[in-house]
Amino acid sequence: MTGWNVRDIPDQHGRSVVVTGANSGIGYAAARELTRRGAHVVLACRSAERGAAALERMSSEVPDGNIELMRLDLGDLDSVREFAHAYTQASDRLDLLVNNAGVMAVAQSRTADGFETQFGTNHLGHFALTGLLLPALLTTPGARVVTVSSTMHLRANIDIDDLNSERKYGRWLAYGRSKTANLLFTHELARRLAANGSEVIAAAAHPGYASTNLQTAGPSAEGRKGVERFMRIGNRFFAQSAEAGALPTLYAATAPDVRPDSFIGPSFVMWRGTPAPSLRASWTRNDRAGERLWAASEELTGITYEGLKV
Repeated sequence: MTGWNVRDIPDQHGRSVVVTGANSGIGYAAARELTRRGAHVVLACRSAERGAAALERMSSEVPDGNIELMRLDLGDLDSVREFAHAYTQASDRLDLLVNNAGVMAVAQSRTADGFETQFGTNHLGHFALTGLLLPALLTTPGARVVTVSSTMHLRANIDIDDLNSERKYGRWLAYGRSKTANLLFTHELARRLAANGSEVIAAAAHPGYASTNLQTAGPSAEGRKGVERFMRIGNRFFAQSAEAGALPTLYAATAPDVRPDSFIGPSFVMWRGTPAPSLRASWTRNDRAGERLWAASEELTGITYEGLKV
């Protein structure tokens, strides 16, 4: 891994990729680099306007790129189903799904389906999307699912009896729980894939402290100008670039030595630097917790993973 960078990404010609939240930040950077290496990349974006702007920008940066824009709102299960249906109608293969999109530390609110917004968007939306795209993944040799978590998962384990934070809500607590859910999902998905003899790799990554609009979107939307200003100062003086923050995701997505249930992050104190195995909380490797979260996620979303029976 030492010194790994975008020049080390293997050739991606012939590969089909979906990146959620690809209109900005590490999602955009990852999608662009995969496009540069020859992949057909679908930019899965909630905002049609921001998605179109990202498509135009990426097309100018990679003029010969094979890029497509599709709308996806992970906070609305109908939108997730529509996206998956449209994708699978157009293609029966999927080499790489990057579950990148998310929201961070927002005020308490609900998704279109009534879930706590951070848990519903960051975990349940991606759980449903992966399940609906699973048939295409299972039939594509060398396929991978990379889910983007955060060091903030160390802040909080999930509460299986209060997944939607109905008894207690704190914006950072809920975010940490959603990022723990991302890692538990990866752990349980990897376990189920192995149990069914599948060679699909489920791995996770985090960007460390990368300068993106994730830090400022929530405060800006809520009119918390002081917090927004503080976050912008942190991004400017302490964070690494979105391009550097995308490297762990790109490594997990393309490097030949990635193992199932890996967690890749920046090498220097999980903050910045080239990709390396990252510290993760012991509770994110708990089989029983993974099973219980999986069962709850199936019940909440109505999505079952056909082909992954255990």
